[in-house]
Amino acid sequence: MWFFGPNWRRKAVPEDAAREDGVPDSSQQPEDAERPLIRASEFYRPFPRQKEFHQCAAKYRLFGGAAGPGKTKALLWEAIRQANRFPCVDTLLLRRTFPELEASLITYFRRDVPRYVYQSYNEAKHVITWHNGSTTRFGYSAGENDVYQYQGAEFLFIGIDELTHFTLGQWQFLTSRNRCAVPGTTPNMAAATNPGNIGHAWVKALWVDRRPAPGMDRPGQYDPSDYAFIRATIADNPLYRNDADYLKTLNALPRHLRQAFLEGDWNVFAGQYFDLFDVRRHTARAEQLGLEAWWPRWISIDWGFEHPSAVYWHAGAGRTGSGAGGTLRGSGQAGAENGRGVITYREFVQNHLSPGMLAQAIVERNKGEKIQSIYLSPDAFAHHTSESTIADQLGEVLAGYGLPRPIPADDDRVGGWMLIYQMLQDDRWLIADHCERLIDCLPTLVRDPANVEDVQKMDGDDPADSARYGLKSRLGPGRAPIEQRVAERISTADLTSRHIWTEKFLAEERRAGRAPKLPFRR
Repeated sequence: MWFFGPNWRRKAVPEDAAREDGVPDSSQQPEDAERPLIRASEFYRPFPRQKEFHQCAAKYRLFGGAAGPGKTKALLWEAIRQANRFPCVDTLLLRRTFPELEASLITYFRRDVPRYVYQSYNEAKHVITWHNGSTTRFGYSAGENDVYQYQGAEFLFIGIDELTHFTLGQWQFLTSRNRCAVPGTTPNMAAATNPGNIGHAWVKALWVDRRPAPGMDRPGQYDPSDYAFIRATIADNPLYRNDADYLKTLNALPRHLRQAFLEGDWNVFAGQYFDLFDVRRHTARAEQLGLEAWWPRWISIDWGFEHPSAVYWHAGAGRTGSGAGGTLRGSGQAGAENGRGVITYREFVQNHLSPGMLAQAIVERNKGEKIQSIYLSPDAFAHHTSESTIADQLGEVLAGYGLPRPIPADDDRVGGWMLIYQMLQDDRWLIADHCERLIDCLPTLVRDPANVEDVQKMDGDDPADSARYGLKSRLGPGRAPIEQRVAERISTADLTSRHIWTEKFLAEERRAGRAPKLPFRR
């Protein structure tokens, strides 16, 4: 175990140096008193799993995965250890909001760390100053951009409690603040968390699945050796593992909460939208799909540049089809006639492609297949990179190879997600197992707290958005009349401007053309 110092020694405390609360006041103690070394073990005795966390040498550590193993306490004492190991270094501990910070890390600090162990604590700035000149700062980042308050700062150690409450962008920025010029130091970061919440997908990818996270701009830079996951559950905490009342409480939780908090299951968690998604049930190998040449086919595209463009090929599968397509069943909105379903059989996801390059990539991967429609994210019809829209630029290349020009996708988010859920429930949507980005994305989507019927936007959700465009545009209720769609795109009140824009948008709509009759609707 470590010492506080190594050069700081506890001072003898005169009887008149006690504060009103009975805690010795080190500011009144004589400088020349004999001060024996203080061991951290006097205040903190880590459990075996906590000790494994402290001893791990990985650059980025993740501790926990379930409720009750002592994650927050271990994170606090790791920051204390590193601040006291080297003089004049700075450390940082974070939660997403201040109430969460105050109820966890700050509470543990006030309760468990004796006053004489540190030099001072600034209540306004929430900064501990240790006797060796090092500091530990308690912070929070409620908004996406609040992390920029640390721009220019340097921290030897950064600890984040409940990491899945943070976004990938916040994490990536904080890694840039993890540096220290003090000789002999090794900058590092650590986090504690349960499964679930907005950061579930990227946290699971980096530490549990040990692969680049969805939304990473440079996935090739990911080095799995930098990451270590110290899995811990309530069974690793001797204070709670035999607590019958607490275990009874956890066992009484809904399935997704019980599996996340009690078992640390990263595949089922609170707030998960597609909680019924099962790889064994909803995916199949390519050779099992049994695609027929006469089945109708279409493409969906979620346009992006910094964020990746996500492209999917879909086929309408008859219930009597061969292979895996023959197992699709059900009826209703998506099934329509004869219980038909959809097979999503090809995927292309990549960023930093111009519209022309993306169109060329689609042509190359299409392999000469007859495509009836291409549904493109609506923003691509308004976003200009030159004199023409992204949709125009895509359409020019696609049309040159005999493919249809893109038409605006149905962007009804709530209706689209509900349609996907129903299709999964009725076994009317099957995904080829090589559509890996889509398969990884779907189970990580969480409900939006502001609208529980919608999915919360997050880094890496582009594959799901593209699939939603493909299913909702093709299988959902019919589109509004062309005049109504054009009117909804015009915001100006000036009559002359409205006329000009109306003519422009009408031309775009007519040039895009109407989708052919849907094979899955009566």
